[in-house]
Amino acid sequence: MWRRILTLFAKELLTLLKDPKSRFVIVATPVIQLAIFGYAASFDLTSVPFAVYNEDRGEAGRELVARFEGSPRFERTHTIRHTDEIAPLVEAGEVLLVLRLPPDFSSDLARGETAPVQAILDGRNSNTALIALNYVRDIVNAFNAQRLERHGTGPPPAELVTRAWFNPNLESRWFFVPGIIGLLITVTTILVTALSVAREREEGTFDQLLVTPLRPVEILIGKALPGFLVGLLAATVIAAIAVLWFQVPLQGSLATLYAGTLLYLLSTVGVGLMISSLAVTQQQGLLGAFLFLVPSVILSGFATPIANMPGWVQAITYLNPLRYFMVVVRGVFLEGRGLDLVLTQFLPMAAIGLLSLSVAGWLFRRRMY
Repeated sequence: MWRRILTLFAKELLTLLKDPKSRFVIVATPVIQLAIFGYAASFDLTSVPFAVYNEDRGEAGRELVARFEGSPRFERTHTIRHTDEIAPLVEAGEVLLVLRLPPDFSSDLARGETAPVQAILDGRNSNTALIALNYVRDIVNAFNAQRLERHGTGPPPAELVTRAWFNPNLESRWFFVPGIIGLLITVTTILVTALSVAREREEGTFDQLLVTPLRPVEILIGKALPGFLVGLLAATVIAAIAVLWFQVPLQGSLATLYAGTLLYLLSTVGVGLMISSLAVTQQQGLLGAFLFLVPSVILSGFATPIANMPGWVQAITYLNPLRYFMVVVRGVFLEGRGLDLVLTQFLPMAAIGLLSLSVAGWLFRRRMY
C-alpha cells in the first residue's frame, strides 16, 4: 500500500514540477508575497503629515508645537493662517492631523487654568487615525507632565479635544465595509473569468468552440460578460448590506459608485481573461488568480495606508486598479464625492482596463491556434 502511495506521490510531484508555469508559481509566489507583506503590510505610522493652526503667539504654544516638530513620528507639512484652509487639506488627504491652538492658550496656562488643544483627524481610515491620536496624546501628556513639574500641582495644563472628520466615532466598519466591496468584486470576477477558458480546455470543449461561426472577439466578449454581471450583482448586494445592515452612510450618489464599479470591472475582467488565456488547466487558473489577488489587495490601501509604504512600493501601486477603486468607493460612501473623481481615479482605471482587455485579446487570439 505504502509503495503505491509513494509512487502516486512521486508521479503527482513530477507532474507539478515539469510545468514551467507551475514551477514559477510555486517558487516565485511565496517570495513575492513575502516581500509585499514585509514592506507594505504595516500598521505603524512612521511619518504623520500634520498642519499647525497656531492662533496663540505665546511661549507655551510655541513649546507644544516644537514638541510635535521634534517628534520622529510627525512631519509638519503646512502652516495654516485661516480656518478656511483646514477643510481642503484634510479632504485632499494632504494631512492626517491638524493641530489647532486657540488665541488664549498661553495666557490660560499662565493663569493656572486648563487650556484646550484641538486635534482634527482624518477619520476615513479609523485605524490610522486612532494610532495618530495615541501619538498626539503621548506628546500632550509629556507636555503636561513638564508643566506640572515646573509650576507645581493643579489641573492638567492642556486638555486635548479631538474631532474626527468623515467618521466622527472612528468606527472601523465605516472604513472596512466599503473596502470589502472592492475586495469581493475582485475575487469573484477574477475567479469567474480566470477559469472560463481553462475549464473549456480541460474539459475538451474548447476545440468545439473554435469550429463554431463565432469569431475570436465574440468568444472573448462572451467570456467577459459573465464576469461583468457577477461583479455588478456582487457590488449591488454588498452596498445594500453595508447601508441597511451595517449602517454605513452613503453620502454620495449611486451613479458615481456604479460608474466607478463598471470601470473597475474592465480591469478585473481583463486580468482574469489574461490569466485564463495563459492557463491550460483550472488549477493553473486558480494559482494565477491567487498570484494576482494577494498583492492587489495588499497594495490597494484596503487595510494599511499606502503612504506608510516605501517609495518604490508606492510607485508600484499606481499599476493596481484596486488602489483607485478603493478611493472611489470610500470617497462616495464617507465623503460624498462625485465628479471630482473622474480625472484622478476614473481615467486611470479606464486606461488600465482597456490595456488589460487588449492584452487579453492578443493572448486569446495567439493561443487559439
